[in-house]
Amino acid sequence: MNVLDIGCGWSAFGKYAAEKYGSKVTGITVSKEQAALGRTLCEGLPVDIHLMDYRDLKGKYDRIISVGMIEHVGYKNYRTFFETARKCLNEDGMLLLHTIGTNSSDNSLGLWSEKYIFPNGMLPTTAQLGKAIENLFIMEDWHSFGQDYDRTLMAWYDNFNNNWDKIKNKYSDRFYRMWKYFLLSSAGVIQVEKTKPTVADCTVSRRG
Repeated sequence: MNVLDIGCGWSAFGKYAAEKYGSKVTGITVSKEQAALGRTLCEGLPVDIHLMDYRDLKGKYDRIISVGMIEHVGYKNYRTFFETARKCLNEDGMLLLHTIGTNSSDNSLGLWSEKYIFPNGMLPTTAQLGKAIENLFIMEDWHSFGQDYDRTLMAWYDNFNNNWDKIKNKYSDRFYRMWKYFLLSSAGVIQVEKTKPTVADCTVSRRG
């Protein structure tokens, strides 16, 4: 398949899809450092990485994937994001979107995270995403992994903490304290969210 990865990072997905499934992958990012590392990691594979804004995308693809990128799009641009994805999909195509989400329609991540971790970041809600895909896509499947995400955060924390001596010459002690606080406080929030009731997953027909 011909696959587009919007917000490809260092193209871990592209590398995996090309090696395991023979996919041809196009990845885009706005980070020069990510693009450079991705091209090195994917050397010799059918993976093309472009430094570009998603709004400038052209071409057609069988599948589109976007992992952890829409948190940086902002609610005012959700509709544009999905319109762009729809334009770039073949008629029998599918979009897979992965995001950290929230239950309240706030326009920021909070003052501390906004200032120190993810400037201008925003977590989407079910309502915001649902509104943005109206008459563009049909929701085929929806999965919530949020209640297990603290395990991921704690794995990141352990890796970061256990390997700090290897990288501490590149970062300050202030950064060390801030990053630990961010990972641990995020895991704590998820533990609190686990006490809330849930609703069943809903599956409907494919993209329309």
